[in-house]
Amino acid sequence: MTKILPSLLSADFLTLQDEITALEKAGVDGLHFDVMDGQFVPNISIGFPILEAVRRGTTLPIDVHLMVANPEAYIDEFCEKGADKVSVHVEATPHIHRALQKIHAHGKEAGVVLNPGTTIEAIRPVLADVDFVLVMSVNPGFGGQAFIPSSLDKIRALKALREEQGLAFRIEVDGGVNAETAQQVVDAGADWLVAGSYFFNQEDYAQAVQTLKGEA
Repeated sequence: MTKILPSLLSADFLTLQDEITALEKAGVDGLHFDVMDGQFVPNISIGFPILEAVRRGTTLPIDVHLMVANPEAYIDEFCEKGADKVSVHVEATPHIHRALQKIHAHGKEAGVVLNPGTTIEAIRPVLADVDFVLVMSVNPGFGGQAFIPSSLDKIRALKALREEQGLAFRIEVDGGVNAETAQQVVDAGADWLVAGSYFFNQEDYAQAVQTLKGEA
């Protein structure tokens, strides 16, 4: 079943608790939490204090996406502050296996992330060690970008590889997910959809969930 994870970075931070309550009522499956450091990506976003506040405000799973250089330095604290899932870019560290081990040591789900220009070969050695693979279908750093169509080929290839090797990782997709692209992504093999700008621009969040799941 397709799961929908709205990206909190696109929410109204002035009324964040109200937004979270509305998302819960809308039936979302979790919250996506984007962390940017201004080094690995050209933007700066949210960190530990906001995560702690969000954790106090919901029982929904929190999916922390680390778009940071030297992610190993921050994994422990993000896990301790309330993350349920943590994903790390393979491009951000020469020690991706160690980073995944650190996440699992906290009892959290560990994911590896692929930028649009990074091939699946870069993560093949750790596919048996991850709970999910996050495919970036835009270049990370900013919301509101257009979906990169070649991402569909990457999703299909990951799905085929998962079946061939009998692996159990889920496929998550982040970037340009909207009413037009969601079904294409799901048909290609995605399990989880992250939606930011599109989702929070909708007046009816429950309707947005249904649309992205193909139930509307």
